[in-house]
Amino acid sequence: MVKIAFFDTKEYDRNLFDEYNKNYGYEITYLESKLNSETAPLAKGFDVVCIFVNDIVDEKTIQILKEDKVKLIALRCAGFNNVDIKKLGDNLAAVRVPEYSPYAVAEHAVALILSIDRKIYKAYQRTKKYNFTLNGLLGFDIHGKTVGVIGAGKIGRAFINIMNGFGTRVLAYDKFQNEDLAKEMNFEYVDLNTLYRKSDIISLHCPLTDENYKMINEEALSKMKDGVVLINTSRGKLIDTKSLIKKLQEGKIGGLGLDVYEDEEEFFLNDMSNSYVRDEELSILLTMPNVVVTSHQAFFTKEALNKIALDTCENIKEFFETGDCKNKV
Repeated sequence: MVKIAFFDTKEYDRNLFDEYNKNYGYEITYLESKLNSETAPLAKGFDVVCIFVNDIVDEKTIQILKEDKVKLIALRCAGFNNVDIKKLGDNLAAVRVPEYSPYAVAEHAVALILSIDRKIYKAYQRTKKYNFTLNGLLGFDIHGKTVGVIGAGKIGRAFINIMNGFGTRVLAYDKFQNEDLAKEMNFEYVDLNTLYRKSDIISLHCPLTDENYKMINEEALSKMKDGVVLINTSRGKLIDTKSLIKKLQEGKIGGLGLDVYEDEEEFFLNDMSNSYVRDEELSILLTMPNVVVTSHQAFFTKEALNKIALDTCENIKEFFETGDCKNKV
């Protein structure tokens, strides 16, 4: 029987995986702790560690897992920037869920745009107090605007489809271009500088790599239009937070929607409301009137969670039955 140490467990994880596991018979031990070098010894005696986006599998953690005979790291997410893949070697593999619901993330990005543009959060708070004035709630038509999409993969393309429905002009930057696809989907590939310069709204839909780490920095932000709306539902470390705050304070950025944050690991997906632990830069962002922050929930739909549970269980099954997996990273 395959034994799984399930790290960073939430109640919805347990309920869903228990249901799917009826078809697999794995022995799952659920742990609230995130996986890192300090908690890695908890995996001793297990065949698999199952992890999520804020678990840290660095060289030291990998070494401990290898010493304790763990054979597989099963990521229940698409991104794997939190795993030092180069240090895995021959005796430890990693698998992921490459596609669970691109629509979930794309739709959440649009929700952030609308919330910022039409001041939904401000209007909601006012009407709760029976204040029905319109002062300070002025928005703009998305129709006719130019939208820049950084990363035209599955999520980026789902987002482009929605933006086409709004009647926008879509510019996209991607390392791997498909001109036939661009023609079919009515968007145009451009370089980053052009995208920064011409876009009224910019949405990030790319994985985090060494190459694009903090790609949205002071230089990039300076190239953008005054009043640009910036959305990030990908990875927090794509954006340099200090530069972001500076440009917000200067009035350069018209609106900011974040579902991820540069140093989110200790905070996002956790209830910190009764804790005195605070992140200074995150606290500044939360006070800004034109900023909406959500807690890494873009993926969080019924459809996506079911796909994550199914594919994670299947990945583990395939690996232990064949010694390999199509979703190996």
